[in-house]
Amino acid sequence: MSPRRRPTLRDIAMSLDLSVNTVSRALADKDAVSPETRERVKEEAERLGYVPNTMARSLVLRNAMTLGLVITNPANPFYARLISAIEERGRERGYSLMLMVTEDSAENERRAAEELMRWGVDGVLAIPVQHGAEHWNRLRKSGTPVVLLNRHLPELDTDVVGVDYYAGARLATEHVLDGGATELYLVEEDLDISPVAERIRGFRETLAARGVAAPDDAVVRVDPGAAPEGVPVSGPFDPGVGYVVGAELARRAGPGAVVLAGNDYHALGLYRAFSERGLRVGTDIGVVGHGDHPFSAYLDPALTTVRLPAPDVGRAGVDRLLERVQSGPEAVAEDPDPIRTLLAPELVVRASAGPLRRRGEH
Repeated sequence: MSPRRRPTLRDIAMSLDLSVNTVSRALADKDAVSPETRERVKEEAERLGYVPNTMARSLVLRNAMTLGLVITNPANPFYARLISAIEERGRERGYSLMLMVTEDSAENERRAAEELMRWGVDGVLAIPVQHGAEHWNRLRKSGTPVVLLNRHLPELDTDVVGVDYYAGARLATEHVLDGGATELYLVEEDLDISPVAERIRGFRETLAARGVAAPDDAVVRVDPGAAPEGVPVSGPFDPGVGYVVGAELARRAGPGAVVLAGNDYHALGLYRAFSERGLRVGTDIGVVGHGDHPFSAYLDPALTTVRLPAPDVGRAGVDRLLERVQSGPEAVAEDPDPIRTLLAPELVVRASAGPLRRRGEH
């Protein structure tokens, strides 16, 4: 059985004995079509199940009214909120969204960029893999603007809208130092991406500014897919990663130490590891997260964490991209001066970082 053919403007015109031009103008609410004819055309279009061919329209108008969004991993709760904000802002501005997922694969990213170029989207928002920029440069040279979200590529001269991860790390580190902590650890994924690098820089520079010694092993880099000790780990946003690291830190950390985690899922695993080894979070050892995911306020004790402005990043990214779209393809291809916008995170203080019991206290 062959698939049912999609109704066209010509089908409506033949059914009503009108010209295709008249039908097109009626559906577009153009002048020179009587209200009665316009109503007849719309009723017949609904009866036949006519849906405008957006691709054909975009070829005529040279405007697809579609934005591409390339993300690395939809399991990241930050990205889930980001996608919702982008889709909402795009819809407000009359644009649809085409979503592509790379799973942090450079080859998947290259294919996604090429496919978006073939589809002729008006602009692209991308969270880059951070390995290679040739495909993004080809998009921009073709007149399609590219705005990077949340990560930057030094070799790509384009706009960036993201979170100030350096500032977030400083907020968290200063908070625990102000609480009297002198032994601090930072748990981060072993990934070569700018958010991780910026958090590590913020952590180390804050300690240095306060005159607190920070040995090399104060930053604990973990394989996001590793699963030693038989602990199942499905990816970077999995408590199992934090659990494995927590088992090690429970042996190393002295009384009153504080562990800063690169995301709240790592913090969740730390809670379990510390509890199993007789350490009470918020009393014997401190934990600070990053992300403020919905479960964070319901842990016991509630997790102190850095809240990330994901919706604001999404909305600002769409607005910046559409500014570039409206400037025209020639302006995009000529490499306009890039703008880097980093939005401030917020420290949410709860009970997981103390006051802590120090060495010799009971």
